[in-house]
Amino acid sequence: MIPAPTRFPTSRDDDAGSENASRRALAPGAAQLPGVRLALPRGRMAAGLAQLFEEAGIPLRTRGRALRPDLCLDGFEVKELKPADVVELLRQGTRDLGFAGADRVAEAGLELPCLLDTGLDPVRLVAAAPAALLASGSLAGRRLRIATEYPTLARGWAASMGIEPVLVCTRGATEVFPPEDADLIVDVVQSGATLAANGLVEIDTLMRSTTRLFANAGLDGIGLEAAQRFALLLGSVLAARGRVLVELNVATERLAEVVDALPSMKGPTVADLAGGRGFAVKAAVPRADLVDLLPLLVARGATDILVSKLERVLP
Repeated sequence: MIPAPTRFPTSRDDDAGSENASRRALAPGAAQLPGVRLALPRGRMAAGLAQLFEEAGIPLRTRGRALRPDLCLDGFEVKELKPADVVELLRQGTRDLGFAGADRVAEAGLELPCLLDTGLDPVRLVAAAPAALLASGSLAGRRLRIATEYPTLARGWAASMGIEPVLVCTRGATEVFPPEDADLIVDVVQSGATLAANGLVEIDTLMRSTTRLFANAGLDGIGLEAAQRFALLLGSVLAARGRVLVELNVATERLAEVVDALPSMKGPTVADLAGGRGFAVKAAVPRADLVDLLPLLVARGATDILVSKLERVLP
């Protein structure tokens, strides 16, 4: 079970004039587009999405307890909902876009168009049981009580394992059900620490899930175009989080060594230094490579190295 905040964190702006001045249009004339109906999930995904919107320059603004925040982007109408309701309204077509975990969409048995995988809130849907149950032999052919918030996925997994399931539908704290009230569980985990604390051992991983932007299957035309531009805007911020801009100088005779070491996107940018004193080189490199990359660049003759944070990356 993953603890969750109860409200979607937002910027607060009670001044209408300030709010209107801060709105952004996706394209010329966007204010005249039919409203794109966006559903935001309450709970564990909310904080990460709010931060993403803030970094993208389109913060959410709310007044009091209202669950209809304003997104500072013309043509978008926003509503906060429980994650399962986001998926249901996308299925019904009354919401055009919605952020949801891939696990929730899979549980609903839907194949919704995914416009963006944010990579946020990574979890695994696992089956887990007390060690004593596993020590008693194979689970196949046995009638077992499975506690879960994912009855469809749990039933499918049980069938693949040859288990006859008796489903115990839960509404949280699933890991506390075994052994008295269930034999095993199917639930989402982040690190697995909560399972271990409750004496459970992982049996299998059913799927991996992240927060993703889904569209309803009927979205098309200018509504779909606006949704795709919205996804592009957020995706550029996510891509920038994973890279930094490295700038450096290098002597002519060592240029090839330095260029060969840089893990750039399409290739580093190389320009002559004034007075023919070598070259200036810059590249957007994966942030995770910096620990090994910087000493390597120095060893290959790079000097005057600068590392800068990026705000947007569009490949």
